[in-house]
Amino acid sequence: MKTPLISIVMPVYNAALYLDDCLQSILDQSYKNWELIAVNDFSDDESEEILLKWCGKDQRIKALKNKKKGLIQALQLAYSQSGGELITRMDADDLMHKAKLEKMSKALLKSGNGHLAVCAVHYFKQKGAIGDGYKRYAEWLNKLTAASNNFDEIYKECVIPSPGWMCFRSDFEALGAFDAELYPEDYDLAFRFRNAGLKLLGVNTVLHYWRDHDERASRNDPNYTDNRFIDLKTQKFIEHDLDRSRTLILWGAGKKGKDIAKLLLNEGVTFDWITETPHKQGVNIYGKVLKGPSHIDFKQIIVAVAGDVMQKDIKKTLSGLRAAEVFFFC
Repeated sequence: MKTPLISIVMPVYNAALYLDDCLQSILDQSYKNWELIAVNDFSDDESEEILLKWCGKDQRIKALKNKKKGLIQALQLAYSQSGGELITRMDADDLMHKAKLEKMSKALLKSGNGHLAVCAVHYFKQKGAIGDGYKRYAEWLNKLTAASNNFDEIYKECVIPSPGWMCFRSDFEALGAFDAELYPEDYDLAFRFRNAGLKLLGVNTVLHYWRDHDERASRNDPNYTDNRFIDLKTQKFIEHDLDRSRTLILWGAGKKGKDIAKLLLNEGVTFDWITETPHKQGVNIYGKVLKGPSHIDFKQIIVAVAGDVMQKDIKKTLSGLRAAEVFFFC
């Protein structure tokens, strides 16, 4: 089988506690033709020393210093120094299954250009239990990956795990690589994968192990707060999925519904605002009077209502609609 060079790009920030295990999992790969470009993003722990130690062990590992602080800048620098035909990303606190590169590259090489390989993921923690939210997220992701239909629910959450994808360099270049400056950068990239028309190849095997710990960027970095996700979702919807020839309906008047409404209004997007909550119907918010959920056939509908029970009821209502296009934002 052809074994092209796989470039692994990896930002590193204060990962000293986990870096040795991470790098060992890369060296243990059954697929041997890889290069790792690790960029130290102004760490103030021993990350740089650890990277240099491993560079001395294996010439396939390259360690660089970021020129301007930021995860996106680290990804851009790492990618600029890469040369592989296949591209993937790694996080410095995580672990790879020993067959990760082999199985993902095999799926890509079998299908050719125009495809995106995505693997199943698993959360783990050194001490304590994984939170229910992380468990549900991983289960949801893996269910999508098993069916290769991740893009179908792209407006709910990020449907492509940031270190769980691989694609051809030529396809990555065509969609702009890491050139975008939007956070959350992994969610933005998921939309760009979809909008570029890449076809999903779900590798239904857990090949990446996400480490949960208190210092995770997703827990602490303001670039990954909830409002950033709402901003990005709404922007992508307006740019790529809004059909101005149809009536847009926003369903839900909770915090997320209100945030989306403000963004739509700021962009001059006209919409009807509905709620299933009787006491909110007739209320004026931001100059829009909330209505009940009737006469919604043939419309585009953004659903901004969270909760499994509520969403189940809404899906039941929507199941009988004619030609409605529905986007769940929660």
